[in-house]
Amino acid sequence: MVYEDRQSEERVGPHKDIRIDPFVSEFDMGLAQPLARSVRLNGFATCLRLEQVYWDILGEMAKVNHCSVSALLSHVDREVHLRHGGVKNFSALVRVVCVVHSLKEGSCEVVA
Repeated sequence: MVYEDRQSEERVGPHKDIRIDPFVSEFDMGLAQPLARSVRLNGFATCLRLEQVYWDILGEMAKVNHCSVSALLSHVDREVHLRHGGVKNFSALVRVVCVVHSLKEGSCEVVA
């Protein structure tokens, strides 16, 4: 029983100081839903699995650049190969690109 008390203290303790709740009342769990899509990266067909929120951000980035999501991702793929010799986890790179873009735009919020 001591284990249960200690476990509940650990869960409650660190969380009582959180001032900004990431789970706002309007939080859409659909944005966290993983979705696999077929894309062409520089002529090669592949499947990329990302959460819906990242597909939404990529769609907005492609719209701003007047291109398709595949063209945008091809650019990212080409640049990472030219500048860094490639990347082991392309999906993770795409997620980071989306977060950095959102931070630079000053809007970390995506409206679905």
